[in-house]
Amino acid sequence: MEKLLQYCWKHRILPAGELRTTDGQHVEVIDTGLLNTDAGPDFFNARIRIGDRLLAGNVEIHVRRRDWYAHGHDRDAAYDNVILHVVDAKCNGVAQQDATAEPRDEAVRTLSGNVLPELQITVPEEIIQNYQELLSVDSYPPCYKIVPKVTPLCMHSWMAALQTERLKQKTDAIVEHVSHLKGDWEHAYFITLARSYGFGSNSDALEQWARNMPMTSVAHHRDNLFQIEAFFFGQAGMLNIATVRERLQLETAADEYFQRLQSEYEYLKHKFRLADDHPPLWKYMRMRPQNFPTIRIAQLARLYHERRTSLSQLVECDTIEKLSKMFQCGVSDYWQTHYTFGHESQPSAKQLSAASTNLLMINCAIPMLFAYGRHTGSEALCNKALDLLESLPAENNNITRMWQQVGLESRSAGDTQALIQLKKQYCDRKNCLQCRIGYEYMKLKS
Repeated sequence: MEKLLQYCWKHRILPAGELRTTDGQHVEVIDTGLLNTDAGPDFFNARIRIGDRLLAGNVEIHVRRRDWYAHGHDRDAAYDNVILHVVDAKCNGVAQQDATAEPRDEAVRTLSGNVLPELQITVPEEIIQNYQELLSVDSYPPCYKIVPKVTPLCMHSWMAALQTERLKQKTDAIVEHVSHLKGDWEHAYFITLARSYGFGSNSDALEQWARNMPMTSVAHHRDNLFQIEAFFFGQAGMLNIATVRERLQLETAADEYFQRLQSEYEYLKHKFRLADDHPPLWKYMRMRPQNFPTIRIAQLARLYHERRTSLSQLVECDTIEKLSKMFQCGVSDYWQTHYTFGHESQPSAKQLSAASTNLLMINCAIPMLFAYGRHTGSEALCNKALDLLESLPAENNNITRMWQQVGLESRSAGDTQALIQLKKQYCDRKNCLQCRIGYEYMKLKS
């Protein structure tokens, strides 16, 4: 119910006629403020006239008056700048005073001792009914019947906001890597690229592996692909037969190439004092051999060897074609005839498909360009990232097909990224009250 009260306040769905506080003062809501989704008061920077006073500050909303104390706001200085307490009229009506209420329920006080004015509002029955439908409907997405009725202007602005929101999430993760690495953007790019190469199944493992990769040491041997593979597979824990067989239940045969890599890694490990005590837990089960982590690491080794993991090279790419070409890289001779160590297979160049390359651009290259553009203050670089996203074809996956079935078509990767954000951050979390499509649904009449 508190979420519905917040919804009504945000969208000014307030009692008809003149608004008054519980002690009879006139209330004029000039600005409801900005909804706060983190800790602290519910709405920031509201502007409200109470009586003859114009107040600027925060608004806190509860179902019951006593919730102010139950949540400890009377002991929290962060709530000292609250200017209005809003509660549900049905639960706090003057004629419905709870005989068991404590005396302090008579008024709400801040830590500094100020008594807050209180406004009681009511959630209309049709809004309660619509919200319950959104939470309980079996069809997915629950707002399916309103989607075709949303105006193109409203949908376009919402899609643009969702696209920006998703891109910001990705860039925030990159900035976090950079901070952890004390400003090393090159290593942060490698981590982001490695995670993207996991394509979901091994993304977490490849990110962990890339985080722990001693890139400064590897750089000393960048011109030698064999030594890079020794670094990469050794740090992945894949050159220890006992570990591979125990943890992955994967039969690894110690052929000549494997033994040479083992020997080289032992030398490099000693030379650079490397630690490989906690390798990631790799996934192989129910996976096409083309997606095995061994192949992904071999591809990353080849990319690194050919200097295609350089941030400066990425920044220079200004077209989809150049970006795609940068990621089009195969594997070393050994891996052209192997998917795992010691088991020969039919020859294959093992290059990424066009769809996989597009995903790398969406999940790695474009967010990296945007994040680096923000870091350097380059509006041109940020705009280039957005233009590249709009230039990529629409993705085809379960989420985009679901939205297509209810009338939302995608013209570009920018659209599909917006729809993925909509599904994961709003639909899956039942966050309908913060969704613009949900807002249109809530306005439906019984």
